Amino acid sequence: MYNLKGKVALVTGSSRGIGRAVAVRFAENGIDLVVNYVRHRRDAEETAAEIEKHGVKCLVVKANVAKDEDVVDMFSQIKEHFGRVDILVSNAASGVLKPVMELNSRHWNWAMDINARALLTLAQQAVPLMSEGGRIMAVSSLGSVRAVENYTAVGASKAALESLVRHLAVELGGKGITVNTISAGAVDTEALKKFPNRKQILDTALERTPIGRLTVPEDVADVALYLCSKMAGMIHGQTIVVDGGYSIRA
Repeated sequence: MYNLKGKVALVTGSSRGIGRAVAVRFAENGIDLVVNYVRHRRDAEETAAEIEKHGVKCLVVKANVAKDEDVVDMFSQIKEHFGRVDILVSNAASGVLKPVMELNSRHWNWAMDINARALLTLAQQAVPLMSEGGRIMAVSSLGSVRAVENYTAVGASKAALESLVRHLAVELGGKGITVNTISAGAVDTEALKKFPNRKQILDTALERTPIGRLTVPEDVADVALYLCSKMAGMIHGQTIVVDGGYSIRA
């Protein structure tokens, strides 16, 4: 449907959760994949096996996207293996869940480096390997615009990420490369399990979502796939919210 066969995509943090769902959805539509992970090698290998079932190529690369040298090395491997990259999805994320008054500079820098600054390095490395029609996406969350308990450092980093997307969009639009953010609602992933009030978050989200169900990783993957298509060629510099209407409730 989307005529994406032969394209090459890098999805960071794609061993599990939203990243995995995006990578698998891409593979189902003929896109060759680079699966990136930093700790969960077995999960990454299982994701790669699922991807290869769809008859596409898959390269698994261990790299911490918060470290410039790791990103540079990852793109060296991509260039050697595929020769180019057509789609970049900056999905890898981390952070400390603490009240504002308990945060220190290490917590702050950790969240900023992984969740926001990484996109800058990734884009700088990816763009030289992209041609016109390239796609860059960043995965964000509603915490970028809403105050969520214990989410201060992560929420601020996601807000910075969304701002960076807009600035990249201005600079890269002339090259025919679109840059957008996908902001996911409350998705029950491994990351959410770190919240002590996880059940409360999910129950509240379900109650307040007009569609009547929670967002799942595959919902985010569907939007990412659409943004790869020619039909999305004029969607640029935007934050697309995927939450079944949860965020429109006062």
